[in-house]
Amino acid sequence: MDVSEPASISAAIAGRYATAIFELAQEGRGLDALEADVKALGEALAASADLRDLIASPIYTRPQQEAAIEAVAKPMGLSLPMQNGLALMATKRRLFVLPQLLKQLSALIAEAKGEVTADVTSAAPLSAEQQQALSAALAQKSGKIVKLNVAVDESLIGGMIVRLGSQMIDTSVRAKLASLQNTMKEVG
Repeated sequence: MDVSEPASISAAIAGRYATAIFELAQEGRGLDALEADVKALGEALAASADLRDLIASPIYTRPQQEAAIEAVAKPMGLSLPMQNGLALMATKRRLFVLPQLLKQLSALIAEAKGEVTADVTSAAPLSAEQQQALSAALAQKSGKIVKLNVAVDESLIGGMIVRLGSQMIDTSVRAKLASLQNTMKEVG
């Protein structure tokens, strides 16, 4: 059994809905509102176990999902394309792809704005000045606006690992020690 198949099916479903919602928002010049919707829905999913249960559980009927998603979307002040997209997803019992939908919408919005996200893992928390300097250096290298997704991993000992698209820069002390250890094995 291929375990990746359900994930790829979910991604394909989410991709179709994301593209439709994105295009409707772009036609109505509502990308900023859509970006706010994506952020708000992401935070709501992270904060509410009930919402996560609603979108993932087969126990809820279509009318229950439709009513619940409408009750969530309107008070949140979501844009019309997002509200309509969520309503359609509820009607078709496709709410389970909501996390993938949000990721794909974020990627589409970032691409439209000329932005990329860099994943940065550092040994110690980065100050605001360090984050700005790193973002500026990466922007100069990539030619795009760079947003940082910063995490801390003390096992790096020092330095950082930066992933920007398909490129990875590892300046961590842990990586340098591993390289030194491999060199010593080759010699002796």
